[in-house]
Amino acid sequence: QSCHRPAGQRASQEPGSGGLPEGVEYIPTRKKGKNPMKPVGVAWYSLYARTRLGYLFYQRQVKKARERYPQGHSVPQPYCFPGVKILPIPVLSNNYSYLVIDTGSSQAAVIDPSDPLAVQAAIEEEGVMLEAIFCTHKHWDHSGGNEALCQKHNSCRVYGSALDAIPQLTNPLADREKVSVGCLTFEALATPGHTVGHMVYVLDGGPFGSPSCLFSGDLLFLAGCGRPFEGSPETMLASLDVAVGLGEDTLLWPGHEYALECLTFASLLELDNSALEQKLQWAVQQRQEKRSTCPSTLGEEQTYNPFLRTHCPELQEALGLWQGVGEDPDAFRARVLKEVRRRKDLYQAT
Repeated sequence: QSCHRPAGQRASQEPGSGGLPEGVEYIPTRKKGKNPMKPVGVAWYSLYARTRLGYLFYQRQVKKARERYPQGHSVPQPYCFPGVKILPIPVLSNNYSYLVIDTGSSQAAVIDPSDPLAVQAAIEEEGVMLEAIFCTHKHWDHSGGNEALCQKHNSCRVYGSALDAIPQLTNPLADREKVSVGCLTFEALATPGHTVGHMVYVLDGGPFGSPSCLFSGDLLFLAGCGRPFEGSPETMLASLDVAVGLGEDTLLWPGHEYALECLTFASLLELDNSALEQKLQWAVQQRQEKRSTCPSTLGEEQTYNPFLRTHCPELQEALGLWQGVGEDPDAFRARVLKEVRRRKDLYQAT
């Protein structure tokens, strides 16, 4: 993917100092449902991820979201191609679960069932049999519905990494292990960083004449990526490279609706990136209409997602970073990723 762009002003300011593309109005999103995983300290993360207090907080999140967004935070936009239907399910204040249906057999899998009531309602409306739950990681906002759904669907299996404490896990998966649900084939890829056992799932679109689909959890968002709570920049970079290696046509289905915030942040780093400006304008319109911004493609993401552009001289210059003499290219890219992450965290905290 080329990193070249028209000559113009280089971004050098810290995020939050203004500088949106001309004609784009910034619409604040922070008050629309708080994200518990924003930078609030190691102690809070440990409580959220490893104790019952985290589960109680998750239950409170679910209750408040059901009251505030009785129809979900976004208008779901099903994606269909011969033999397959993908239904995004907007849950909590900004999460997505995904119901993936083999339309021939009416067998289905769900990715990251945050709110079991919302997922069950979609299952009943579609008239399908839930055979599998694929969990990207242990955090309650991605796994909190596992127990309730398993109680309702006796044949349902729960898949994920044994390295994460995923609730109700029945079938631990290894890297690149494949699972079939009806005629659907999912491949699990180990992508540590956000958590030690984070996994993403790739639906093979080949048999259906469709691009493959990446269900990325908290590894990769539209124009963003998850925080490396349990990994180094080097680990996160390697996991992002795994995702990019899937190919430019791969459809990206992220775990959160963070597009507007992430694109706004990215626009403060690369002020003259035309692809970024166009995507931001589009996202503003989508969110004004409460419409989902997914999916994007991995090819698109490489033109505007700063976490996938660590190799680009334009971004490196905008950050004021240069490769040292004799410095390993991937070590330098990890340095760039670390700086982008630092600035994103500062942006979130303002």
